[in-house]
Amino acid sequence: MSNARQQQLVLALRLLLGLLLGAWGGLHWGLQGAVLMTWTGLFGWTLLVLPVFLLLRRLPRPEGQPRPTVAQCLRAAGLEWWAYEKVFSWHQPFGEWRHPDRCDAGYRGRRGVLLLHGFRCNRGLWQHWARQLDAQGIPHVSLSLDPPFASIDAYAEQVEAAIRRLEQATGLPPLVVAHSMGGLALRAWRRAMKAAPGRLHHVITLGTPHAGTLMAQLSGAPNARQMRARSPWLQALAESESADWWRRFTCVYSCCDQVVCPSGLALLPEAQTLVVPASGHLQLVFEPSVMALVLQRLRAD
Repeated sequence: MSNARQQQLVLALRLLLGLLLGAWGGLHWGLQGAVLMTWTGLFGWTLLVLPVFLLLRRLPRPEGQPRPTVAQCLRAAGLEWWAYEKVFSWHQPFGEWRHPDRCDAGYRGRRGVLLLHGFRCNRGLWQHWARQLDAQGIPHVSLSLDPPFASIDAYAEQVEAAIRRLEQATGLPPLVVAHSMGGLALRAWRRAMKAAPGRLHHVITLGTPHAGTLMAQLSGAPNARQMRARSPWLQALAESESADWWRRFTCVYSCCDQVVCPSGLALLPEAQTLVVPASGHLQLVFEPSVMALVLQRLRAD
């Protein structure tokens, strides 16, 4: 079953649960009960996640970063709810292929962008990126890494093919924007292909668990096990890399990231960093400061 089909199924189950709970609430408490229970069935997961955002205030942070305030945690939770609903209820289940890649000979001499999604996602994640890049005439390729729950090493050939497309179309090394697991897929590509750092212009990772994450304990999928904090796979990956390679990275992170936590796990040695306050894990993809950083890097030599 494809990633998009899986998400359609989950959405259908949520809708069914909302309808059943709404009918039950209506029978017992009338209209108000129906509305309340329908909301619980559709969005009750929000109430489970909210305490996680507040607990982030107690976790270690990168040196120099202040503890997030309660207001920042609540703001991050609200933005993350909206980002989740956009991505998992619409963009990915129904819009995976809505925006085609822009990568042909007409873009010769214009640096391209490769967009890599994270765990449980597909290329539909990047719809708003595709629109903005199209508007500025920037070539781009986005992948649906497949199969969705395989080893991260299995994606190397797909990443290589996408990079070659951009190289051949533009004549320039591409810039890579990778959310979450996508950053690890890129690092695994370099190891598998023994690629020189110069094949890429720059890499911007958004909430990538470079040193793993505690949340990966919640899944037994091969790629999730590889993302567990300081897993043997991650340690071997880091040992295969050089400081020159890491210096091509900018690691974007947030102390309100409820998935990659503690937030210091999203950093690489020698890499540049950008902290985005009051942003949850998925919301990092929608932050205007991230797009501004990408455009700045595209203009850089």
